[in-house]
Amino acid sequence: MVIEGLAIAISGAALAAGLSCAGSSIGVGLTGQASAGVVSEDPEKFGKLLILQVLPGTQGIYGFLAAFWVMMKLGLLSGTVATISPSTGLALALACIPMMIGCPLSAVWQGKVAASGVGLVAKKPEEMGKAIIMAALVETYAVLSLLITIFLVNTIPLT
Repeated sequence: MVIEGLAIAISGAALAAGLSCAGSSIGVGLTGQASAGVVSEDPEKFGKLLILQVLPGTQGIYGFLAAFWVMMKLGLLSGTVATISPSTGLALALACIPMMIGCPLSAVWQGKVAASGVGLVAKKPEEMGKAIIMAALVETYAVLSLLITIFLVNTIPLT
């Protein structure tokens, strides 16, 4: 029973990281596709467009942080693994749901907004700041997903 609880908790952490990374790869890919077309016509815009392409990748980092937080809670990194019940394992896995939903969706939508920003920068390079701000606003919800997951994980007693 103890291993089952640990397995359930680790599954939640793994899904939080994996789904967040999957969303980031889609968002980064969307922006990269749009950027490649612009750079083929104007290679000097590469630096500006790279900034937009990187933005949707942060959700993957947040997923990693959430998984890391659960691993720390369980003692997996210190070598002193906690003994937890299946219900505690389930509680920890459920605490990762905001990351499983919020980060992948945020990454994909941020990629779409950033790809639109690529079009803006292609026509008006001086508007780069506006393109970044529009894309960065979408990230707010990934940050909120990470925060709620951290708060939830911290409030779960290990039993």
